Amino acid sequence: MGARSALPLLLLFACRWAPGGANLSQDGYWQEQDLELGTLAPLDEAISSSIWSSPDMLASQDSQPWTSDETVVAGGTVELQCQVKDHEDSSLQWSNPAQQTLYFGEKRALRDNRIQLVRSTPHELTISISNVALADEGEYTCSIFTMPVRTAKSLVTVLGIPQKPIISGYKLPLREKDQTTLHCQSSGSKPAAKLSWRKGDQELHGEPTQAQEDPNGKTFTVSSSVTFQVTREDDGVNIVCSVNHESLQGADRSTNQRIEVLYTPTAMIRPDPPHPREGQKLLLHCEGHGNPVPKKYIWEKVSSEPPLKMAQDRALIFPFLNKSDSGTYGCTAISNMGSHKAFYTLNVNDPSPVPSSSSTYHAIIGGIVAFIVFLLLILLIFLGHYLIRHKGTYLTHEAKGSDDAPDADTAIINAEGGQSGGDDKKEYFI
Repeated sequence: MGARSALPLLLLFACRWAPGGANLSQDGYWQEQDLELGTLAPLDEAISSSIWSSPDMLASQDSQPWTSDETVVAGGTVELQCQVKDHEDSSLQWSNPAQQTLYFGEKRALRDNRIQLVRSTPHELTISISNVALADEGEYTCSIFTMPVRTAKSLVTVLGIPQKPIISGYKLPLREKDQTTLHCQSSGSKPAAKLSWRKGDQELHGEPTQAQEDPNGKTFTVSSSVTFQVTREDDGVNIVCSVNHESLQGADRSTNQRIEVLYTPTAMIRPDPPHPREGQKLLLHCEGHGNPVPKKYIWEKVSSEPPLKMAQDRALIFPFLNKSDSGTYGCTAISNMGSHKAFYTLNVNDPSPVPSSSSTYHAIIGGIVAFIVFLLLILLIFLGHYLIRHKGTYLTHEAKGSDDAPDADTAIINAEGGQSGGDDKKEYFI
């Protein structure tokens, strides 16, 4: 027997022992073909495409249809597209995992309104399935009825959407520094989802997510726990359990659990006005915080006999401050969780009181007035200097004869003689 006649027997032997078997040609005979070394396709490829062809069929590989695998979220819509290059005057057909024909060409074969025809041409058959359920998952087959029949598979994966997580294990009341454990659970995811924890914006490291298969055999129930110690800052904070799954496509699916923490109160004394001065009215407010909120306040003055008669609830009132009010005052805030004392030192004789806004305004006005007066003084000085430099000087020159007389009588005579002449006495203005 030659090599060419022995090759079909080898192929037949391989087909009988291959997983799933192989299809004979429609006439029931294995046809001899010319094969060159290295042209034999892998066995699994030959089985999946169901092609054991003659030389003419080997030349028409364009008649092999092709599809693609699809992933869809439960409740969504998936499109199945089958294409072929050479249809050989045959029609394409889609069938479901149960091998029920869905569409043959443009003709509907299964009465299911969810399945609709999208496109039907000699080279393409595309259908859509809406409102996809988990039961729709599986391998869909596209067939073309040539000689022999050729098929292509499309694996449809349906993602199960996880349900909103549920938090359990929260017990009231929580006290400061207590440890608490919370549990979170979500079901219906496929594949199994992941759970994560947060406290406000802070990540909490919980136990790894545990997955358990649901009774339907398709979806999973996942759970996780977290244990942490609470502080007073945790009072009113939300503990968040979030489920992460590809079917959510980035959408947030989480549950919040607001926790309440009981803790001892704190207190702080706030003066009103902030900078008290002698003669003013003063209120000292005792601001208490805690859970529960303090309901009782006790005022006292250090080194004095209690109680203070002016204490009213949270405020200590001074109608008219005087020097005797100076001292250190204490306020004790009391709740069911305990108490806390705050102190405030009042000094009525403060040597450097903080100026009020009105006194600051008056100081500014005074400065402006002083500056204007200074300018006026400068102007008056320059004006006086100018007038002095331009004022006339009056000088009188008497007759000079009396200055040279040897005695008084002669001087008188000379003086009188000098006055007799109008030209002897002259006046000059400079």
